[in-house]
Amino acid sequence: MLRYTLMRLGVFAGCFVVVWGLVYSGVVPRGLGDSNLMWILLLSLVISAPISFVVLRKERDRASVHVVRRVDRMKANLDANRSQEDAMVDEAAHPQGRAQTS
Repeated sequence: MLRYTLMRLGVFAGCFVVVWGLVYSGVVPRGLGDSNLMWILLLSLVISAPISFVVLRKERDRASVHVVRRVDRMKANLDANRSQEDAMVDEAAHPQGRAQTS
């Protein structure tokens, strides 16, 4: 997951540098007043999103498999804890039943 995030940030940083260069060279219009940095950030974000979607597809799929495994493991742990807790509650509610069967 960290690898995908770093790669995504790398794509965004690359787009930011390119957009910044285009804005300051006059190819792309500047923002109004003091909004130039915000304009460059937003334009970079809009450009980097589809690039990341296409270029980082395999890495995103790997990250999602990792997340699914972790969620499944957490669900299994919760189910195990619930069944253990239920057994303890049943035992506390019926202590004679266990003593008679022993």
